[in-house]
Amino acid sequence: MRKLLFCLFFLPLTALAQSSPIAFAIHGGAGFVDSNKVSPELRARYRMVLTEASLTGYGILKRGGTSLEAVEAAIRILEDSPLFNAGRGAVTNAEGFCELDASIMDGSKRQAGAVAGLTTVKNPITLARLVKDSTTHVLLMGEGAERFASQMPVERVERSYFLERDPDKKGEVPAWLHDAKFGTVGAVALDRSGNLAAGTSTGGMRGKKFGRVGDVPLIGAGTYAENGVVAVSCTGHGEFFIRQVAAYEVAALMKYKGMTVQQAADAVIYQQLKPIGGSGGLIALDAQGNIHLPFNSGSMFRASVDNAGKITVGIW
Repeated sequence: MRKLLFCLFFLPLTALAQSSPIAFAIHGGAGFVDSNKVSPELRARYRMVLTEASLTGYGILKRGGTSLEAVEAAIRILEDSPLFNAGRGAVTNAEGFCELDASIMDGSKRQAGAVAGLTTVKNPITLARLVKDSTTHVLLMGEGAERFASQMPVERVERSYFLERDPDKKGEVPAWLHDAKFGTVGAVALDRSGNLAAGTSTGGMRGKKFGRVGDVPLIGAGTYAENGVVAVSCTGHGEFFIRQVAAYEVAALMKYKGMTVQQAADAVIYQQLKPIGGSGGLIALDAQGNIHLPFNSGSMFRASVDNAGKITVGIW
C-alpha cells in the first residue's frame, strides 16, 4: 500500500519538477555601434564571448544548478573580457581610472547584494553576491566595499588591470567603439526549481564625475528578480533608468496590469524611457521561461537560450 501511494503521489510531483522550464539570457551593453565599422573579425569575437557566456549559464541550469550560480558565472565571463564595459573592459571616469558597480538578486526570497565604486576587485559580481550571502546589507560602496573585499575570497588586482592603456588590451577594441560603450553586462536566469535571478555589472559612464553611481547597483532600477513574475537586467543611460525605476517597473506592469513580459518590457523601453531621452535596453525573463530583449538604442549586445536549448545571439 505504501508503495502504491508513493507511485500515485510522489512520482507525478517528481516528473513535474523535472519538466519545469529553464531559460537564460545575457546582455553586453547597449549603445550606438555602427555595423559598417565593425570588422568581421571583431564581430566574430563578440559573438564568441556572448555565446560562451550564455552557454555557460544555460549549462549550469541544465545540470540542475541554481539561477544565481548561472547568473554569476556568465557575468564573470563578460567581466573578464576586454570587449564589454564591465570588469576588464570598463571605461574610465573623469579622473582617469575605473570605478565598478554590480548587483545580483535572488527572486525566491527577494534578497539582493550590490557594490559600487570598486577599483581593485577583479569580478564585482562575485563581491555583490557575497554582500547578499554574508551580510545583512544590500549595498556597500567605495572604501567600505573595498574593505569588505579584503575579508572575502575574491581576487584583487591593481588599478592598472582595468585601464584601457594596458598593453594586454591594446588593439582589442577600436577607440571609436570604446567611445560607444554605453552601459553594462547582465544576465537573467530561470532554474528547474522555478527560481528567477538577475545580475548586472558595469564600468559606468565614460568620464563620469567623482562619486557618480548609476542604476546598476540600485535594486529596482538596474536589476530586479521576483519569483513567479520576472527577472530583469538593464543597460543604458543609468540616470533615466533610476528615475523610472525601470527594472521594477517591468515587474509592476506584469503584476498589477496583467501584461506579458513582452508587453511590459516594451512599455518601459519604448513608452516610458524613450520619450524622456532614456536610451538603452533590458533583458527580461518570466516565470514560464519567456524571454524578451528590447532596446531603443542603435544596438545591444545580447544572447539567449530558451528551454529547448536554442541559442540566439544578436548585436543590432
